[in-house]
Amino acid sequence: MADGGESLSVRIVEDLSEISADAWNACAGPENPFVAYAFLQALEESGSATRQTGWLPQHIILEDARGTLVGAVPMYLKSHSQGEYVFDHGWAQGYERAGGRYYPKLQAAVPFTPVTGPRLLLHPDAPDDAAQYLIAAMVEVAKVRKVSSIHVTFPREAEWKMLGEAGFLQRLGRQFHWENENYKSFDDFLEKLHSRKRKQIKRERRDALEGGIEIETLNGETLKPEHWDAFFRFYMSTSDRKWGQAYLSREFFDLLHQRMPDNVVLVMAKKGGRWIAGALNLVGTDTIFGRNWGCLGDYPFLHFEVCYYRAIDFAIERGLKRVEAGAQGQHKIQRGYLPSPTYSAHWIADAGFERAVADFCKRERHAVENEMEELEEVLSPFKREAE
Repeated sequence: MADGGESLSVRIVEDLSEISADAWNACAGPENPFVAYAFLQALEESGSATRQTGWLPQHIILEDARGTLVGAVPMYLKSHSQGEYVFDHGWAQGYERAGGRYYPKLQAAVPFTPVTGPRLLLHPDAPDDAAQYLIAAMVEVAKVRKVSSIHVTFPREAEWKMLGEAGFLQRLGRQFHWENENYKSFDDFLEKLHSRKRKQIKRERRDALEGGIEIETLNGETLKPEHWDAFFRFYMSTSDRKWGQAYLSREFFDLLHQRMPDNVVLVMAKKGGRWIAGALNLVGTDTIFGRNWGCLGDYPFLHFEVCYYRAIDFAIERGLKRVEAGAQGQHKIQRGYLPSPTYSAHWIADAGFERAVADFCKRERHAVENEMEELEEVLSPFKREAE
């Protein structure tokens, strides 16, 4: 395929180190830290996303006739469905009960990261048909690898629509995000809430600090190895309780600290001189993204303070547009985080299986749309315009 007679070529790389950071980042752009070279390479180099963990890199690289990188897709050959946050376990079980082989599959995503961002990474000077070429390349790789399916998770809405036009099945999900309406302070935000909700949040913030708990927000040069040592203990403890395993290695956090400290916002809680809890966030050009939380012990309302309210404080202080607080959590609505759609797109090789999944996705989309409307209508803490 070509634009204006220019030829384009595709290759697959199994190690991001085969590509220069500058070339990759020129396509990824600066807005979303999770598709940055430093983040994805840290996952691979630390052993977190590798063949051994069931995440074999299969990154699609699109180059022009001069060998310049003009497009890319972060993609992995998966032997399981862990660490994706768009659940297809039921699909896998149903297909295999019918005699099919669901794994391996291809996953175009950022491993262990339920954050919306670009999946078709395009250089600003990429040919007009570069996105379509990347989509066609994904399908061709799927056929060559003889996989059951391709799953593009948490793409942007425009990419989701483009994938749908290319024949991918469209699935809808939801998260809860906080939007900054040019607030000058946290109290300014609280003034937009019903009085009962406003009092509740003030009480939660006060109670979270009972018993002498102190909280620090660390970023850039204020981050130290001692903070990461403590945070990794929290992460491992919480991972053991929730999933039975930890996705991210200790080395990953060291690499994150070394290579993108200005994108890291680590909120840490201390009591009696000892770190007791922490939340890892990454910040992009206009959004702070909540990622991992961990705690040693049970401290009322501390999770809300560390994960939600301090992120709002940071967003207001830096003039960021939003806070994305990660997957799940209907309880976030009462704290100002409203329902927001997320997207995924799926290519299924088997025609019969595709029809079944298509029917499921259609019915699920309607249910999710209705749920989001109802949740915002019934549970939103914000005052109505008429009030």
